[in-house]
Formats: sequence, C-alpha cells, structure tokens
Amino acid sequence: MKKIKLIVVLSILFLVNVASMCSSDDNSNSSADPTPLINTVTSGTWRITFYEDSGVNETSQFSGYNFTFASTNVLTATNGTNTYTGSWSVTTSDINDDSPSNDLDFNILFSTPALFADELSDDWDVLSRTDTKIELVDVSGGNGGTDYLTLEKN
Repeated sequence: MKKIKLIVVLSILFLVNVASMCSSDDNSNSSADPTPLINTVTSGTWRITFYEDSGVNETSQFSGYNFTFASTNVLTATNGTNTYTGSWSVTTSDINDDSPSNDLDFNILFSTPALFADELSDDWDVLSRTDTKIELVDVSGGNGGTDYLTLEKN
C-alpha cells in the first residue's frame, strides 16, 4: 500500500512539474532555481557512487548501472544486460515534501525492479550539486531513517 501511495504521489508531482514548465507564469515564491540542476543531470550519463539506507552502505547493489536523465523526464538505468525505465523531475517547495522550505526536490520513480522501486523511488532533498556530482538525502517519514544517494557523472 505504501508503494502505491508513493507512486501516486510521485506521479502527481511529475505532472505538476511538467505543467509548471509549460506555464508562462514565473513562480516568484520559490527561492530555489531548478534550472541548473536540470541542466546538469540531463548532460551525460550518471552512476551511483554512494547509497546508504538508514546507516547501511548498499552502494554495491547498483554497481554497473548507468543512469540517463532525459529532458523528457524519462529515467533509464542500464547495466548492459538489463534496462529499466522510470521517471524523474525536480520540484520546489512541495507541500508533500519532508521539509517544505523552498528547497529543491529530486524526484525519482521506478516501478521495476523491486530494488529500484523500493530504494530509489522518493522525493530526495538536494544536499549539493556540481557539474559532476549530485548529493541527495531523504529522511523517511515512516521510520525516521535517513538515506543518502550520490550520483557522479561518467
């Protein structure tokens, strides 16, 4: 049930984000500009160099996968043998966010495989961004655990 709720919430976030990109109105209420992050992540392919789930390093589960964030909000993960498709978006000050404070949320949604759906699908808060590295964090509303995700450009 939690997974279905998460999928519905992230789908709504995706649609709201797409609708806002089509709007000619400027959102002056947000102090966070998503454009640099969007431009960074849509340039090239990325790999997960760190994934920590509530204090447990689980980076090796994603070893060998390259992630492509298309400008159409399609997210592709492939390891040369398996390819999985999901969606991604960047939103600001989401009312459903764990910490709505004009921050940027990096939203990832996979429905398969279970590993990606369970571990990566979330509304991640952006800790830092450079042209080659993006550090994300998520504090779980359910158990209060903290997850960290680092993507580095190939």
